[in-house]
Amino acid sequence: MDEEKKYALLIDADNVSSKYIEIVTKEAQTLGNVTIRRIYGDWTSSSKNSWKDSLLENSLTPIQQYNYTVGKNSSDSAMIIDAMDVLYTCDVDGFIIVSSDSDFTKLAMRLRESGKRVVGMGESKTPTPFVRACEQFKTLDVLYKNNNTKPRNNNPEPRNNTQERWKRQFSRNFEPEKTVARDDAEPITNLESIKATVISLLDENSDEDGWMYLSELGNMIQKMYSDFDCRNYGFHKFGKLIESFPELQTRKDDSSNGITKIVLVKKREDYF
Repeated sequence: MDEEKKYALLIDADNVSSKYIEIVTKEAQTLGNVTIRRIYGDWTSSSKNSWKDSLLENSLTPIQQYNYTVGKNSSDSAMIIDAMDVLYTCDVDGFIIVSSDSDFTKLAMRLRESGKRVVGMGESKTPTPFVRACEQFKTLDVLYKNNNTKPRNNNPEPRNNTQERWKRQFSRNFEPEKTVARDDAEPITNLESIKATVISLLDENSDEDGWMYLSELGNMIQKMYSDFDCRNYGFHKFGKLIESFPELQTRKDDSSNGITKIVLVKKREDYF
């Protein structure tokens, strides 16, 4: 059995909202054992109050970093220095850098040069250089938006509950920003670009009959687009995303004695 990978989680609290903490920790745990959990910011500032409840709940170690200059995020340098210290003094297999700041681009490149896996997490506003410098990138506001899309309420409130309803509406209007999802959050790489790349890869890598293994196709897409995640487009599985393209078709190969079903994909001849 393969040994579980160890990761260091470094969060830029000056650049990421606390509303994403549940997504960050959940995604981090799926990668492996997060042995180091640090979060950086000026904890004397009232702007960090929304983070404070999350520190103990998620075993995050706060690192105090004063803002010596107005309008300048001083947490960046502290995170970079700590990341290099962890690289040389701690036994970790990878780093999870949570920020939407392009200043971490060079850090991500340097860590990967040392053979470490680098997973970035940030909003869709994150500059492309940092996204591409990471082996994998999670778009937090898109995942947050999809996770918080609620079904229509089929049980409306009674007519005599107007006062309570007004109170809740009033409180929602004055809720802090951390509870509000961005309505304009979109994946960094749009779906049309993904589709075009999929078709191109099928042309170049399919067998004589036009078929290609779905898993192989998925690995290629992930390597080409570090921010690719089928959940960004409303699908929980890559196969479901592929099936949504009318230009493609899939089939299952049961030649492995039914133990593992291998899925293949090809272009529809009647579509082109």
